[in-house]
Amino acid sequence: MLSILIPTYNYNVYNLVLELHKQCMELGITFEIIVIDDGSNTSILENEKINTLQYSRYEMLHSNIGRSKIRNLLAQKGNYQWLLFLDADVFPKNKNFISAYIQCINNEEKTVNGGLLYPEKKPERNKLFRWIYGKRREALPFEKRKKNPYLSFLTLNFLINKSVFEKVSFNETIPNLRHEDTLFSYNLMQKNITIEHIGNPVYHYGMDDFEIAIRKENESLTALKYLIDNKLISKDYVRISKLFSKIKKLNLIPILVLFHKLTKYLFLKNLAGKNPSLYIFDLYRLGYMSKLEKKL
Repeated sequence: MLSILIPTYNYNVYNLVLELHKQCMELGITFEIIVIDDGSNTSILENEKINTLQYSRYEMLHSNIGRSKIRNLLAQKGNYQWLLFLDADVFPKNKNFISAYIQCINNEEKTVNGGLLYPEKKPERNKLFRWIYGKRREALPFEKRKKNPYLSFLTLNFLINKSVFEKVSFNETIPNLRHEDTLFSYNLMQKNITIEHIGNPVYHYGMDDFEIAIRKENESLTALKYLIDNKLISKDYVRISKLFSKIKKLNLIPILVLFHKLTKYLFLKNLAGKNPSLYIFDLYRLGYMSKLEKKL
């Protein structure tokens, strides 16, 4: 019935697997849990305990193959018709997490997105920016996600029919820089495959320090530019690139490049501070995109 698939990298995923295993056993369903470590450079011995759980296994790759390839590999190893993908750094909010997904299983070719939450407790300052961004931009209630079902899709907590995944797998040819979930949802939209949004969230605990979060955002913008330049997604699909496209049409890129050069450090100081502004973050992103464009 259900293959639960979890990619991990330098993360202890045992407690998550234990909770999922418990819920599946209580339901009495046919299931398997497959965890693949994508070439971690740190040995986490507790993950080996996954192999002691019934219908569960943990495998470790010798080298890192990236976010797209690891998910495709997990799907290939899954034996059942429905695939539940979860990131390693999440944990179900509810004890009926698996049950809620089971209720969505039918004969439709679709994917189901459960959503996410961030812990209510304010983190230490170096993780504050990522926490605020996550709570305001990612942790959307399902009613709001339904209004823009494809763009609201995130890959850290979703159920998909295997026949759908075989039609729309993760693209392994793109740089391993982020936005593989954006391309995945865009391809779902192109093939008119339904994304059903429900309120079945997981807590996202893997919040990056500020320096790592900004580095990942810069990589993400580079990846977004790659997807647009190679016509893998429309420039109007993602809000920030849609706005940037309008600025580009007005021939304002040189002004934006200068603006980014003058404001970058002030903006980063705000984002690293006690009250990071997402408005300033968007201005920073537009400036960084103009810098990438100017390099052409």
